[in-house]
Amino acid sequence: MPSLGIAPLLDAYFRRRFAAAGLVQASVPLDGGATTVQCWRFPPGASEELPVLVLLHGFGPPATWQWRRQVGPLSRRFRLVVPDLLFFGGSGTAAADARSEAHQAEAVAKLVAAVVGAAAARVSVAGTSYGGFVAYHVARLLGPAAVARVVIASSDLLKADADDRALLRRGGAERVEDVMLPRTPERMRRLLGLAYHRPRRFSFTPAFVLRDLAQLTSTEALTLCECNCHLCQANNLPIKYLYTDKIEEKKELIKGITLGDKEKFQLTPLPQEVLVLWGEHDQIFPIEKAFEVARQLGANARLEIIKNTGHMPQEEDPKRFNEALLNFLLPAPNSSL
Repeated sequence: MPSLGIAPLLDAYFRRRFAAAGLVQASVPLDGGATTVQCWRFPPGASEELPVLVLLHGFGPPATWQWRRQVGPLSRRFRLVVPDLLFFGGSGTAAADARSEAHQAEAVAKLVAAVVGAAAARVSVAGTSYGGFVAYHVARLLGPAAVARVVIASSDLLKADADDRALLRRGGAERVEDVMLPRTPERMRRLLGLAYHRPRRFSFTPAFVLRDLAQLTSTEALTLCECNCHLCQANNLPIKYLYTDKIEEKKELIKGITLGDKEKFQLTPLPQEVLVLWGEHDQIFPIEKAFEVARQLGANARLEIIKNTGHMPQEEDPKRFNEALLNFLLPAPNSSL
């Protein structure tokens, strides 16, 4: 049996934060069982007076790792639906061609219909980084009749080959997958340095910790999660995450991104109200792209920059990030968090 690492302990802690927010974990079959989306969702019987908000994570660990600082405050104001996107966490599909962000959006739309119901009021959707790509497609696919408001956070919808080349120079790599799917402590440290404005906290992180985060497989995580706790018993779902699980499918997702391919994708303004949120010192998608994205999204889009943060403002300044979401998504001024 492998030695106990930090990643399963963190995973268990983050899952408990979701449970403490009143969310329940579910595995939802779609497409006649060919697709399965794992999500954390509002509990049955939740007040229908609360609006529905869908949170879409970025590339990397699953939703519990990326939205853990948001679900507590937001669950008091929304019925939350927080899925793992296809090939992250416990989600996947047998469809061989489902590798673009548009395919991800189709799965999210089907999940919302299954969880919320087709006759429900409109939902709002917020996505960070790669999840922002998906959120844009969800809004365009379902239209304003189903999607009320959209948050695009740290997400370069105008990403082109030149942007990828610049990222590779900053990341010291030859392929985007080498940056976004680190397999060594050195690569993990480099990615953390790009993702956070204040990465010095990781400068002295021992290599064995970074190696554990980068190389933990779902099999190891499942073996380690033998605590027999009520969450494991109730969900009976394996921990599938970080960077080694479904590695080939994740590489295909990177190659399948249609943004920047003018033959496959054209960014057009959205009819919904849109908030573009960006960290001031983002090194994955630099701040100048935020202004371009906001302009391209049209008159209904507005830009808010969160100072002293990088690509992960929801991590580095969760209070301001959450306030920005609440102020935009709720019709009335919110009280302090």
